[in-house]
Amino acid sequence: MIPNQRDQFDIPDEVVYLNCASQSPLLNSVCRAGEEGVLRKAHPWMDFRTEAADNAELTRGLFAQLIGATADDIAIVPATSYGISVAARNLPLAAGQRVVALDNQFPSNFHAWRVSAEDAGADFHQVARPGDGDWTSAVLTAVDDNTSVVALPPCHWTDGSALDLEAIGERCRSVGAAFVIDATQAAGAAPIDVKRLQPDFLVSSAYKWLLCPYTLGFLYAAPHRQSGRPIEFHEWAVSGMENRSPDRLPGSAADGARRYDMGERNNPINLMMAATALQQLIAWKPAEIAETIKPLTDRVAAAARDRGYAVPPDAHRVAHYIGMRMPNGLPDRADERLAEKNIHISLRGDSLRVSPHIFNTAEDIDRLFAELDRIV
Repeated sequence: MIPNQRDQFDIPDEVVYLNCASQSPLLNSVCRAGEEGVLRKAHPWMDFRTEAADNAELTRGLFAQLIGATADDIAIVPATSYGISVAARNLPLAAGQRVVALDNQFPSNFHAWRVSAEDAGADFHQVARPGDGDWTSAVLTAVDDNTSVVALPPCHWTDGSALDLEAIGERCRSVGAAFVIDATQAAGAAPIDVKRLQPDFLVSSAYKWLLCPYTLGFLYAAPHRQSGRPIEFHEWAVSGMENRSPDRLPGSAADGARRYDMGERNNPINLMMAATALQQLIAWKPAEIAETIKPLTDRVAAAARDRGYAVPPDAHRVAHYIGMRMPNGLPDRADERLAEKNIHISLRGDSLRVSPHIFNTAEDIDRLFAELDRIV
C-alpha cells in the first residue's frame, strides 16, 4: 500500500476528485517539468531540439519499462485513435472475415475497425454486454476461426468491468487472429505485461492513468509488426535518428516501432512532463497503485449495493475504478450537481463512474455518497 500522495498534487482541500478515468491531475513535479520545457521553447537559440530528441528516447524507454517491452517496440503518438489507425492500416482484413469488439466500446478503438470492416466487406461483430458481467467468456465465444482482428480494452470504459486479456490473447493466437489492445484505462494504474498478453499492437493515451499531459500517447508494436507502413511520413519516421537523409524513400523507415512516431514528436514540454510522470509511476509500481486504490473502489461497491445500485461483480471488475447503475436511472445532471459541491465524477451512458487515485481517502467516498443520497 502506498501512503496517501495528495501532497504531490495541487488539489485544494475542499475538492474531492474521483475522475481519473476521464483526466488525471498533474503531479507538482510534472508541472515544474512543463515549466522548464516552456523555457526551453522560449530560448530556441539554445538548440533544445537535440535535448528533446534525447527525451523522446528516454520517454519511450520509460513507457516500455512499464509494460515489459523495449524502447524499440514503442512509438510516440498523439492519441489512442492515432495508434489504432496505425494498427488498422497494417492488419489484413478480407471480405467475410470478422472483427471483434465490445458493444459500446470507446470510440478510439471502435470506429477505425467499423470503417475498416465496412471497406473490406468484413463482419464487425460487437459482443453484447453479458448479464453476468463476464465479458471474457462472451468474447471467447465470439472469436472463431474466421476472426481476423480482436480489438479490445482491459475493461469497459463505462464501469470498469474487466476482461481477461491473457486468456483472450491465447484464443486469438489459436485461431490466427491479430490482437489489438487499447490500454488507456489501465496503463499506469494496473500491471500490464506484453510478454504475457502478446498483442500485435497496444496503445495508450497518456493523459489519464499515466499522469501525463494531453495530446500524447504510446503505441507498442510487436516485433513482427514493426515493418509496417506509417500513417504519415516525416523526417524522424522515414529516416530515423542517426541517419537522416532527404533522399531516403518512405519504405526505408526508422528502426523498430519508431517508424510509427507522430510528426513533431520532439515537443520539449510534453516530453519533459511525460518523463517525470512515468518515472514516478515506475517508482510507485502500477501493481501497488492498483492495490492502494482497490479499498476505495471496494468501498464504492459496498455503498452502492447497500443502496440497491448495480455494480460489476467483484470477480469481473478492475481494482482502480468502478461504475454504478441506479435502478430508476441517474438523477438529472448528477455530475453537474455533484461538481457544484466540489465532488467530481463522470456520467458515462447510464453509469456513474468513480475513478479515484492514491490521493483519495475513504472520507472522499463517504462524502460522495452523502451528497448522492441528497440528490437521488
